[in-house]
Formats: sequence, structure tokens, C-alpha cells
Amino acid sequence: MNRIATLSIFIENKDSINKVNHILSEYSEIIISRMGIPYREKRISVIVLIIDGSNENIGALSGKIGNLNGVSVKTAMKK
Repeated sequence: MNRIATLSIFIENKDSINKVNHILSEYSEIIISRMGIPYREKRISVIVLIIDGSNENIGALSGKIGNLNGVSVKTAMKK
């Protein structure tokens, strides 16, 4: 069963940006919407996703991104 979720991704290490984008392309079939903001004054990039996928896919995506150096991710799922 698919669920709707949001992922908030915070990237503090510029070297991880390409890795994040590569992972997101691997999961593009479950990504409904993506908004990315480079916050240069704070030296951080923020990506917010709306996704529609299984618990396994959402967890795998969140885990892969969260394991990158200088990247943190927060997931919120619809009940």
C-alpha cells in the first residue's frame, strides 16, 4: 500500500549534492513534487519532496540520503 509523505533534505556539504541528485533520480517514479532552495547566506541547500510510495521505498530513499556526509533528512508520513 502506498503512502503520501514529505521529505525535507538539508545539505550542508556541497560535495554531497550530486550524490543526493543521483539518489533522487533512482526514486523519480515516486516523487510527485520537488522544491530546492540554495540558502547561500547560511551555506545550506534545502530540498523538499512530496512522494507517493510504499513504506519500503520511502524508508530506503530516506535512509540512503540520510547516510550521506553532511546531509540530514526528516520524513513525515500521512496517517
